[in-house]
Amino acid sequence: MNRIYLATGFFFLLAISTYGLLEWYSAKEQSSSILNRTDKPEFIAENLNSAIYQASGALSYHVAAQRMEHYAQLEVTHFEYPKYTLYPKNKNATWQITANEGTLYNNNRVKLKNRVRLIANDDDSLIREVHGKNLEMDLKSNIISSEQTILILGKGFTMYGSGLIVDLNTTQMTLTEHVQTIYNQTQN
Repeated sequence: MNRIYLATGFFFLLAISTYGLLEWYSAKEQSSSILNRTDKPEFIAENLNSAIYQASGALSYHVAAQRMEHYAQLEVTHFEYPKYTLYPKNKNATWQITANEGTLYNNNRVKLKNRVRLIANDDDSLIREVHGKNLEMDLKSNIISSEQTILILGKGFTMYGSGLIVDLNTTQMTLTEHVQTIYNQTQN
C-alpha cells in the first residue's frame, strides 16, 4: 500500500511541476510579445492641448493630456491623464471629465479608466461630481455611460449606485441600480 501512495504522490508532483512549467513559459512568451509589439505610434504629443469645433463653428470639446500616442493602423489614440471639457449643444454650462487613462476610437467614442471624475462647472447644478472607475463617452452626442459602480456628489447628498447614463445636452441622468443615498444635514 505504501508503494501505491508513493507512486500516486510522485505522479501528482510530476503533474503539478509540468503544469507550473507550462504556465511559466506561456506567461514569459506573453510578456515578451507585449514588449516586442510592432505597433508603434505614428506620432506622440507631450502636454497636448487641443480644441475641436463643430461644422457650425461652435466649440465641441477641448482636450488636454500629459501624453498622447496615436496608432494609425489600430485607429486609436491613447491618452495619459486626459482632461476633457465638454460643451453641450444647447449652450448649457460646460462639464469636465478627467481620468488617469483614456482611449479615443475612430468613431469618436472615448473610454476613460482609473479615477474618472465628471465635474459640473455650473454652480447651480444639483449634481457636482460623478466618480467612477470606468466611463465611456460619445463625443458626437455628449452621452456618458458606465456599467460600473458610481459615486455621485450633489448639493447636500451623496449617492451610490451602478450603471449610469448622462446626456449632457438635456442634463438628464439615469442610474440603473441605486444602492444608497446619504443626505447631509443642513443648518438654518
